[in-house]
Amino acid sequence: MTASRTIPFIVATIFMDAVGFGIIMPVLPQLVMEVGRIDLPDAIEVGAWIGLVMAVATFFGSPLLGNLSDRFGRRRVLLLALAGLAADYILLTVVDTLPWLFIARALSGFFGGSYATAQAAIADVTRPEERARNFGFVGAAFGIGFVAGPVIGGFLGEIGPRTPFVAAAVLAAANMLYGLFIFPETLPAERRRAFDWRRANPLGAWRAMRALAGMESAALVLLLWQIASLVYPMTWSFYCIAQLGWTPGMIGASLAAVGVMIAIGQTFVVGPAVARFGERDAATFGLLVAVAIFVGFAFVRTTWGAFLLLVPTALQAPVQPALMAMMSRRASADTQGEVQGISAMVMGFGQLVAPLLLTGTMAWFTGRSAPVHFPGAAFLVAAFFGLLAAAMLRRLPRAARTEDSEMPAQIPPSVTV
Repeated sequence: MTASRTIPFIVATIFMDAVGFGIIMPVLPQLVMEVGRIDLPDAIEVGAWIGLVMAVATFFGSPLLGNLSDRFGRRRVLLLALAGLAADYILLTVVDTLPWLFIARALSGFFGGSYATAQAAIADVTRPEERARNFGFVGAAFGIGFVAGPVIGGFLGEIGPRTPFVAAAVLAAANMLYGLFIFPETLPAERRRAFDWRRANPLGAWRAMRALAGMESAALVLLLWQIASLVYPMTWSFYCIAQLGWTPGMIGASLAAVGVMIAIGQTFVVGPAVARFGERDAATFGLLVAVAIFVGFAFVRTTWGAFLLLVPTALQAPVQPALMAMMSRRASADTQGEVQGISAMVMGFGQLVAPLLLTGTMAWFTGRSAPVHFPGAAFLVAAFFGLLAAAMLRRLPRAARTEDSEMPAQIPPSVTV
């Protein structure tokens, strides 16, 4: 019964979070330019620093929220984070200076660390051999949310850059209320452990990670992939304006197309790929596809070419859920929250360096002093880190015999109710 109520709620939560996130993306460049009273090249640079601040907040928030969920349960922590996101979106509707915009995005990063708690809740009620697929359903929910979110955001953005934040606040509040009445606790009291501040911080999480066999190497692969994949959320809106000359409406349409492909990939590619090839080989294939797409975006100059490159993004879908499942296998029942917090912390660390590597590169090649105007340069950086991730993944030993075990061919009833 717990699984039949938990997985649908987590899927719905990620869906509504994705809608809220997607609503905002098309208007972020305009909001930065409006609040800072700056032009596009300067807004790209400010966007890099905003991304850095969000990453710092996620880096510190993820291990804290993960450990708190191991002590107090998933329900309390997740509902608190959802309420925090609703308050943050409300703040974004009224900010009128860059410092307040930075504060608001820092809150987004901190409460966004609750994604680890959601993943831990799935691990609580799912057998190890099914986790990659169920994590894939979470990814599908994110993709479907992206279908609706950017379209709504692009439309509302034509009204004004603040309007999408009102819609995002309403969605986050509705999500929290839904969980308040529906979401059951997935971590029984007997499986909880005492909260320890020494483990609920980045340094303590790093020590805990190194104590688990194979976790450090798996986390490094996740870090490299995180840096590469962040090229989309951190540069896409700016890239579309600088390289393709798109409007907020067109940016929203492109993000909706991305969402469609993510949903298709997570729903129809992840399960069969992991069942046939195992988590490691499925993730390797997805990484190589992603690298090829990154190179394509670096040089594409036409709208039809950009949309054509979005089609194979469905094939890179196994990367994230497979890596998350490989890390989850290395955790015990009472440390799932901590390990998922570690994975979120690793991704947060990726967000710390990605703005300098990705947005910083784009800002340089679109600035007034750039030797050549090349908005797609950040995608070449992403391709480099994608190749590193694939190389490291091939050296990663298999965690257990179950990693490549056959997975059920049908979606479990818990995710269809």
